[in-house]
Amino acid sequence: MNPKTLEEAVALTQKFTSRPSNEELLRLYGLYKQATEGDNEEERPGGFDFKAAAKYNAWLMLKGKSKEDANTAYVELVTELSGKYL
Repeated sequence: MNPKTLEEAVALTQKFTSRPSNEELLRLYGLYKQATEGDNEEERPGGFDFKAAAKYNAWLMLKGKSKEDANTAYVELVTELSGKYL
């Protein structure tokens, strides 16, 4: 099953039969945010919210990547992961 659009890829992730690794989830999150919102302009999470900080950093690492490139990379990553998790 090869998704063609971001929406199809997001829908496909909902059908995964097991949970991707934290690293894979962070890659998906960062690419999705970059594809839908562009560069991360949000405030860095403070304190001991390590999950929020990891998500913030995953998105921040993609700064400068176009929404179109992030969209393509997201779809490609979901296609790759679907071989492992479907």
